[in-house]
Amino acid sequence: MPACVRVEIYIALRYSYLVAKEITTAEYQALAELRYRLRKFVGEGDAVARAAGLEPQQYLLLLALRGLPEGVEATIRTLADRLALKHHSVVELIDRLEAHGYVRRSRSRDDRRRVQVALLPRGEKLLEQVARDRIGELRASGAALVNAISALLENGRPAPGTKQTGGPSKRSKESRGG
Repeated sequence: MPACVRVEIYIALRYSYLVAKEITTAEYQALAELRYRLRKFVGEGDAVARAAGLEPQQYLLLLALRGLPEGVEATIRTLADRLALKHHSVVELIDRLEAHGYVRRSRSRDDRRRVQVALLPRGEKLLEQVARDRIGELRASGAALVNAISALLENGRPAPGTKQTGGPSKRSKESRGG
């Protein structure tokens, strides 16, 4: 049997095994816990951004701008991609941020159709204020988020060395005959 056919069979079997098995109660619980932790972190971050005078999307744009990988141009298209937003939505966000003196936009020298965005000192100061809080929050309670991810990656089992919160569900007792 040719090697490529063996690889295809292996991939099909592995995919079938991973997809076809029944999702356990522990996996549902791990997924729900992960979603809860993510939503809690995002919600708290939105509140911190608002307290600093930014809308959550504005904070995320400033963060995306400041956190772009080395060598990636800060164009509207890049920011739209990084934020999973439409081009016109990013333009509106930049309009508001520019009006407050947080960012500046300019045309690319190489291609006048490309608009580049730069973070201004005032925007960087505001971003740092919000980001400092978010980093502190992650350092203080990020272990719960990591544990939620680990539990899901471990097929719903809690990560070694972590405590399981709450008792077993009614369904898991029933499946064990309890």
